[in-house]
Amino acid sequence: MSAEQKAVPPRPGRGAQAARLAEILRVDQAGELAAVHIYRGQQAVMKHARGRERIAEQLKEMEGHEQVHLSRFDELLSERKVRPTLMSPLWRLAAFTLGAGTALIGDKAAHACTEAVESVIEKHYAGQIDELKDRDPALAAELSKFRDDELMHRDLAVKEGAHEATAYPLLSAVIQTGCKVAIKISEKI
Repeated sequence: MSAEQKAVPPRPGRGAQAARLAEILRVDQAGELAAVHIYRGQQAVMKHARGRERIAEQLKEMEGHEQVHLSRFDELLSERKVRPTLMSPLWRLAAFTLGAGTALIGDKAAHACTEAVESVIEKHYAGQIDELKDRDPALAAELSKFRDDELMHRDLAVKEGAHEATAYPLLSAVIQTGCKVAIKISEKI
């Protein structure tokens, strides 16, 4: 297990597990919200570009998967009385801009964005699944299903040429770093 996949050790004290669960739900809801808006930004560009109808349809399908995840996290936040991150308005804007910006660069850059984001999210979910498998097996099972969808998106992006994007290593590194920072911020704020 990599350092990124290691489970967060439980904090001591009354309410510590509930606080950690709130962090997990808050950050996962924020991530799914961002994913929906990345795909919307990409679609906004691709659906108007000649010859990119197939890619626009792929993006629409992936957005649909992310919307299912987001709806479930919205339900979980409500059921468990967890507030969403205060950063949601900024994440929506940043995600849409990232999606549209990478799509404007080209098909391969849009796929590189998907691959970079989904690679971070896959590892993020893997760590949470490991952390929750004994404490909340039902939630861990849901996260496993969502992780499978993210892996499918990542694999499709690679198949479609993500690694062929101009300046792929730099683009991927910047997007992955941004995702990791957003995860840390969303857990707390």
